[in-house]
Amino acid sequence: MAAQTTVRKRGETKKETTRKVKAKAPVTKKTAKKKEAKKDLSKTYEEFKEFEGKEYTGMKIGRSHRWNYDAGDWTETKITPDLWQINYAVTKRRKGNAPEGSGVPVGTEYHWYILAHQNVRKLNANDYTTSMTGLKYKLAHKRATKEQWSTTAKTQRKRLVNLLKEMITQLETEPLPITVEYQGQTWEGEAMPIAQTCHDGICEEWEITIDDELMGILRRMKSGWKMEGVEDRKLVKAIGVAVAKWDEQEHR
Repeated sequence: MAAQTTVRKRGETKKETTRKVKAKAPVTKKTAKKKEAKKDLSKTYEEFKEFEGKEYTGMKIGRSHRWNYDAGDWTETKITPDLWQINYAVTKRRKGNAPEGSGVPVGTEYHWYILAHQNVRKLNANDYTTSMTGLKYKLAHKRATKEQWSTTAKTQRKRLVNLLKEMITQLETEPLPITVEYQGQTWEGEAMPIAQTCHDGICEEWEITIDDELMGILRRMKSGWKMEGVEDRKLVKAIGVAVAKWDEQEHR
């Protein structure tokens, strides 16, 4: 392939010539895709989107955030043999940087309700390992430019009651028994569908329990199955295969 030559005009420096050549570089498909992706990430939360026939604003369905939490203050008080009151306060920091122009304005507030499993293991007299798996549900938000929340306290309670009723119905549903085969071993377990993620007879997320131990929430993705907190991808795939077998039987 012949080398490309550049003709320099009289009085023009080599640096100026190089700058012009770079400016005329053609826009490739790869470059165009990168620009489009960047533009997409920079869309604000205010843009209306659609999910199962309903409009919503905010982060797109299916996307994820990852956060690092500072050393927080967790306080708990035992109030019955099995019930504890908890309080937790901490600053969480995004892992990486938010795309320029994305997200809500500084000062925006949210009221979430968290339904989660907390698994702990005592390591010594003073230390425990701690992990949490569950769901969080938005009850209300307050815009940075507003003094009032998006819904009243009464409406927030109604939303929470409806959510808890849905969760009770889900818990009363018979879970899917699964058999996981991995590395020459066989485990018995169960998969509980997350009702809010089910549509057209297919559920996108399942709460997985193996040998009476909660493993986490299994998520169906285009690239395969994913489970936060489980590093062994082959194990996650094996669990996904067990769940998929049931899906195939149900839709034959």
